[in-house]
Amino acid sequence: MSSRPFSRDERDEILGASARRAYDLVVVGGGITGAAIARDGAMRGLKVALVEKEDLGAGTSSRSSKLVHGGLRYLQHLELRLVFEATHERAVLLRIAPHLVRPLPFLFPVYRGDPDGLAVIDAGMWLYDALSRFTAPRLHQSVRAAETRKREPRLAPSGLVGAGIYYDAGTDDTRLTLATALSAWRHGADVLTYARATNLTRGRGEIDGVEVEDLLTGAAHRLAARVVVNATGPWTDRTRALGGRPAKAMLRPTKGIHLVVPWTRLPVRHAVVLRGPEDRRVMFAIPWGLHTYVGTTDTDYEGDFDRIAASPEDARYLLHVLDRYFPDCRLGLQDFVSSWAGLRPLIHADAASASDVSREHEIRVDEDGLLTIAGGKLTTHRRMASEVMSEVAKALGRHSIRVGRCRTDREALPGGEERVETPEMRELAAALPERAAEQLADVHGGEWPEVARLAAQDPSLARPIVPGLPYLMVEVEHAMRCEGAIRLADVLARRTQVLLRADDRGLGAAPAVADRMAAYLGWDESRREAELAAYERLAADAVAFRGGGDGQGVTRRPSSDNSTAA
Repeated sequence: MSSRPFSRDERDEILGASARRAYDLVVVGGGITGAAIARDGAMRGLKVALVEKEDLGAGTSSRSSKLVHGGLRYLQHLELRLVFEATHERAVLLRIAPHLVRPLPFLFPVYRGDPDGLAVIDAGMWLYDALSRFTAPRLHQSVRAAETRKREPRLAPSGLVGAGIYYDAGTDDTRLTLATALSAWRHGADVLTYARATNLTRGRGEIDGVEVEDLLTGAAHRLAARVVVNATGPWTDRTRALGGRPAKAMLRPTKGIHLVVPWTRLPVRHAVVLRGPEDRRVMFAIPWGLHTYVGTTDTDYEGDFDRIAASPEDARYLLHVLDRYFPDCRLGLQDFVSSWAGLRPLIHADAASASDVSREHEIRVDEDGLLTIAGGKLTTHRRMASEVMSEVAKALGRHSIRVGRCRTDREALPGGEERVETPEMRELAAALPERAAEQLADVHGGEWPEVARLAAQDPSLARPIVPGLPYLMVEVEHAMRCEGAIRLADVLARRTQVLLRADDRGLGAAPAVADRMAAYLGWDESRREAELAAYERLAADAVAFRGGGDGQGVTRRPSSDNSTAA
């Protein structure tokens, strides 16, 4: 497996040589599904390219509920196969990415008048455990009201009967996507971000390549391919229609939002299962380090796919639910520091409620050979990729190309390998601020020493990006050198979670980070200002739920480039 650097220079070199390259497989879409397909294909020995119009995971894959779960609520719709598959994939991801996918306890409170009593919830959890073949981090248990209150003291006591407690897993969805794409890269795949697919080319009536626009330079390139896979999530139907192709809609996109609040204002110890008092929709309040996040909504969406934000109406809906379960917290919109909103690429169905649309996926092969994967969920991305590769193997078989077997369930993702402490690691940890090595390991797993070595070479990089948050300036440097970060938002919104966790959405730190990126990437002042302006818009969207238009509640960056505490 190659350890070649993954930076803008390699990206530019690949695009510059695109006319001389030919691929077995080009995957359009750099979310978790596309990254998983590219990884699977590269691990089977194919020549693969992955193209994404923004950053890796910038769409739906950085805007999920950040859960790897079997889907307890799917039992209500008798989607037993989906639960069986998802719990199996949960076990795989806990094994191959233990630094990114971690056990998370869930507490399902039951109140008098709820449609399902404690006995029903307990029976459902036994079925859930059984469908997972008892591979959950721990088996479920049922507790009465007094014990429930001990475990979650802020839950409303009136009418509380008890709770079911079970285990699934939480994840950093963005970094899981990044790690999957990095694995593809290290196995030889070409990964091209900010390369927008503009057309699907044909030869003898069949798709034989993808035309892309380099969004950093405006240059056009063509990637020749024997097979093209459309894995563009909510943009699936638009991709299928490239070049005027007739394509019936496959998707019913729905919007989901999450709100972020300091943990001290909503101090939950479990991922607490919440149900809307009128629509009975299931959502969660999930502990997230120094914060808690709450979500998600599920409503049909027909707006701008490229700029999605939580509205005041969305936020008030979640507040209404929180008021029922945590009335003593007395939360208001002003308590929430940020939000995120994203689209689910659900398969088009006639269900009356968006929440009732199945999370199953569909693979479609068009007459001209375009292969499309749509629907599904974060948890089952690896299995979905394997199924897509079965179709790719059939197509490549017509070119007499043999495709190997799937190995993605056995090889750890980058950073997920077993850790063995060395004297060098102890030295690196001692040179960092207190707990910094542990924090780096939480994000980078067994590869944290690679990040720490950069700080050893330049101690100024050991300072925090934002005081009080567990992100260091060295992660900015590492993101550019080794993680394909090209734009300011790549670092502050995805390689780290400064955008969502900082009280000011990272606007105070943004100039110093932009300075560091400008020095490494060669930005001129105009480009630096454009990056800061784009990030300000992203920060404004993160608090759009407060109302009052773009920028309400956003602290503008200081005029001096060096006036931050980053």
